[in-house]
Amino acid sequence: MSILMVNDWVDFSGLKELLNVTDGNLASHIKSLEAEGYIEVKKQFVGNKPNTSYRATLEGRKAFDSHLEALENLIHTQK
Repeated sequence: MSILMVNDWVDFSGLKELLNVTDGNLASHIKSLEAEGYIEVKKQFVGNKPNTSYRATLEGRKAFDSHLEALENLIHTQK
């Protein structure tokens, strides 16, 4: 999600390379994020090759911001 928060659209290959994960691992996480409505999926052809890209939805952005806030609160309570 952090990658999608700072980029408009990111394709599957780009995410895979940045995260250094397997196809299956990434696909599993993407499926979960899509089911929650946190990401939008765009499928298209670039030349003759299929290309799937993702971006964070407004709901996903709000959830990610809430997650970061919860982590920050946890850190501050541990000091």
